[in-house]
Amino acid sequence: MSDRADAYSRLEHISVTVAVGVAWAVIDHPPINLWDAALTSDLVRLIAGFDSDPETRVLVVSSADPEFFVAHADVQMILDMPADSQGVPDAPAPINVLFDRLRTCPKVSIALVRGIARGGGSELALACDLRFATPTARFGQPEVALGIIPGAGGTQRLTRLVGRARALEIVLGCGDVTGSEAAAMGYVNRVLAGEEVEPFVRRLAIRIAAMPIAAVAGAKQSVDAAVGDPTEGYVAEAAAFRAALADPEARERMARFLERGGQTREVERDLGALIDGLGSAE
Repeated sequence: MSDRADAYSRLEHISVTVAVGVAWAVIDHPPINLWDAALTSDLVRLIAGFDSDPETRVLVVSSADPEFFVAHADVQMILDMPADSQGVPDAPAPINVLFDRLRTCPKVSIALVRGIARGGGSELALACDLRFATPTARFGQPEVALGIIPGAGGTQRLTRLVGRARALEIVLGCGDVTGSEAAAMGYVNRVLAGEEVEPFVRRLAIRIAAMPIAAVAGAKQSVDAAVGDPTEGYVAEAAAFRAALADPEARERMARFLERGGQTREVERDLGALIDGLGSAE
């Protein structure tokens, strides 16, 4: 078995098919594609496999569930995290070391989002080089309502895309951003009708995969040089997330989130009402 086949065969909740230089990775982790420990392991293997595979030039990440790309990170998993889970002081969190491989590798990653991508789901999409969505897609960073902050690069990558004021509105407002709104502000590249998005992404991915890899790598490096190295921002984010994990109010809010139906499919479809009530103990 090749290294590529071995890496992808050990994925439990992501299926991968490879053709003409494009790896199509489909997340399938019912009931809502929750980012838990199992999906974390899959993402580590997926990104490492893509980065090291000499035959694959483009990665497209999508979901088998039309309602949920990735709902968000498992709040119970966050509650169980030790304070040092974000790595050591003055260093990026391990998740950003992982996600930054997508930015720095000489290949292109694309998120194709049809449903809800909140919290870690939004941050997974943000970590990709390009993002395309349907009108039914919804994005958001609801972490502050739970007493924490986006801890997988959301404060850094989102700000670079939409600017400081928009990023603060999204991160502090904790509301959803529709696909059309996301396209208008630069959160995603563009929004396309449901029947159009996959053919569009497929054509683009195949076109990029056919380009000289040295030219693609050089283009990515040059664009990154224009916006600067995000490492310092990752360090600041990790420090703030570590502090939030130790805050008693944050832990109370996260426990309340779970008690009131967070992470159930019905509640996650419209999370706003639950988020608005998290400040009340009743």
